Amino acid sequence: MFSGWMLAILFLILPTSVAAQELHLVAYAGFAGFQAPVWAPKDLGLMAKYGFNGDVVLVPGSVRQIQALQGGSIQFAQVDAATAINAINQGADLVMISGSLNSFPYSFMAQKEIRKPEDLIGKKIGILAIGGATETATILALKAWKVPRQSVTIFPAGDPVARIAALSTRAIDATVLSYPDINEAVRVGMHALADMSEMKEASFPMNVMAARRSFVEKNRDAVKRYQQAYAEGTYQFINNRDKGMAVLAKWLRSKNSKTTEETYQYFAKKFSFPTRVSQVGLRNTLELLSQKPGAKIDMNVNKYLDESTLDELEHEGFFKRLAGKS
Repeated sequence: MFSGWMLAILFLILPTSVAAQELHLVAYAGFAGFQAPVWAPKDLGLMAKYGFNGDVVLVPGSVRQIQALQGGSIQFAQVDAATAINAINQGADLVMISGSLNSFPYSFMAQKEIRKPEDLIGKKIGILAIGGATETATILALKAWKVPRQSVTIFPAGDPVARIAALSTRAIDATVLSYPDINEAVRVGMHALADMSEMKEASFPMNVMAARRSFVEKNRDAVKRYQQAYAEGTYQFINNRDKGMAVLAKWLRSKNSKTTEETYQYFAKKFSFPTRVSQVGLRNTLELLSQKPGAKIDMNVNKYLDESTLDELEHEGFFKRLAGKS
């Protein structure tokens, strides 16, 4: 990831033809294992392979990523479907173009005395942000367990590190976490009330690649090149353990090889290839959001999703060639 002064030097030394190319920034939201499809194309040289002039940048949380997309400071962002849908419904010039994870990558972590869902009644549940994936996951879990939403207190409690600290001090009673943060929560005495990826209600596009719709319309070649890099990065992560482990070891900065291995094994089985957004999951999300008080959700999937560049790649045989099925 380039800093500002490094970019300035780079543009001075690069040939004019290369420096003149626009640098496209792709945002990731944090340091959980499900961010790997953004990291892999960069680390494995796939952006360069497909002629995509890009880099990755940290923009914490889907809400901030959406703001950065709208402001034009980034061109692509891996966000969750609920946040993207909410923004589009509010008039944002955004569209989802692909996806790599179509279920919640969370476990519902709780204090040890909370042994069954109804034990959550009267308790405090921490989330990352209102309107984001952690809130959506929490509400879906409560609904599946028939625990009334009004019987618990749900509030923003910070990033995973902050929420684990809040669990350890009993400032909150439960939260949803992903790998490798699940291991840290267990270390401080928490346990998994449920693995949300195994819940039938958890069909939810967690990783969707979003961009401004106007950008997609005007820069289809760049979008298509990025789609190739994103798809192959996801494919290589799923199918090449050594490469996948190397990506995670670099970005998670974990000195515990067991933690890295567990994170890899979990996500290698969860990521989607081809990198398409689940239509079922998208409709589930629209249905859930439409039930919120005062919500006016357009249920037309095409308002939110444009996979036409993926359709072109599929027609050209790209995914079959990548999977060795041509």
